Amino acid sequence: MRVQAIISYDGSKYFGMQSQPHKQTIQDEIEKSLKKLNINTKINYAGRTDTKVHALNQSIDFSIPTYWQNTKQLQKALNKALPNSILIKKINIVNNDFHSRFWAKKRSYRYVITQTNNPFLSDYSLYKPFLNINAIKKSIKLFEGEHDFEYFSKKGSEVKNYKRIIYQTNIIRHKNYIIIKFVGNGFLRSQIRMMVQFLLDIAEDKLSQQQLQQQLNKTKKISSTLAKPNGLYFERVWY
Repeated sequence: MRVQAIISYDGSKYFGMQSQPHKQTIQDEIEKSLKKLNINTKINYAGRTDTKVHALNQSIDFSIPTYWQNTKQLQKALNKALPNSILIKKINIVNNDFHSRFWAKKRSYRYVITQTNNPFLSDYSLYKPFLNINAIKKSIKLFEGEHDFEYFSKKGSEVKNYKRIIYQTNIIRHKNYIIIKFVGNGFLRSQIRMMVQFLLDIAEDKLSQQQLQQQLNKTKKISSTLAKPNGLYFERVWY
């Protein structure tokens, strides 16, 4: 029987979502906890988040024996077995061919910036006291639509097609927080972090909107710097 689980996690303690030798990852923790319940299975996931990146509503799926068909009990037992940094929010029975990554139609990410220097926020937001918010608002809209994002992806990306659609972008100011949001059909390796850093450089007058357009058009690669991972959150996935 196949189930989908919606999970959230504090990524500051992990080397990302995907299993890696000799490193603590989200996938490894979940699969170890499943084994404690006599469920020996590998999980699929909607997005391969990087080291120290968080998730609010990540989707995973895996197979379970039929005696675990009471998903409420499974959720409770799994949360008891998992560390407190990972939470199973919901479990649903799905079709046997369901796949969290390949069935996804849209995904959203948010990047959180704080203008307050607070050491207790350092794992969960990026501290930037002075930013030209209007410059970000104007520049972020250039990312909307279908583009070839090869110049906004990390080297070593194992893809043949770099075209992605960004349906919506937004920047929200709430108290001392600035939240940058992207909704798209999919994202390349480190694409969000590279886009965010370019916007931050524009906001700090280190780069220009014209240079962003050049890189987006693939006429010139100007910057491949990544924003720090601690402010990035996998927000939601649609099916």
